[in-house]
Amino acid sequence: MTITKHQNGTNLEIALEGRLDTTTAPELEAELNHSMPGAESLTLDFAKLEYISSAGLRVLLSAHKVMAQKGGMKVIRANEIVMEVFEVTGFADILTIE
Repeated sequence: MTITKHQNGTNLEIALEGRLDTTTAPELEAELNHSMPGAESLTLDFAKLEYISSAGLRVLLSAHKVMAQKGGMKVIRANEIVMEVFEVTGFADILTIE
């Protein structure tokens, strides 16, 4: 998985490419833990994310809880496969998805 980070003031955008699974979730978690303290809003760009597992969902839920105390978090450009996972797991009702 490739993580690309852009910070514009207090707006943090992270784009993921590849698979967010048991192997790569700790990498995303470490990046978020490092980058989120200075951010008031978080945008996760999933345009190139091919797959997300329960380990990835756990990282998203943790980030969502932290960012809910600040300015919020949204997921953009998720493909059909990732959206299906969000819908089946109920994450589509929890997360802001555009």
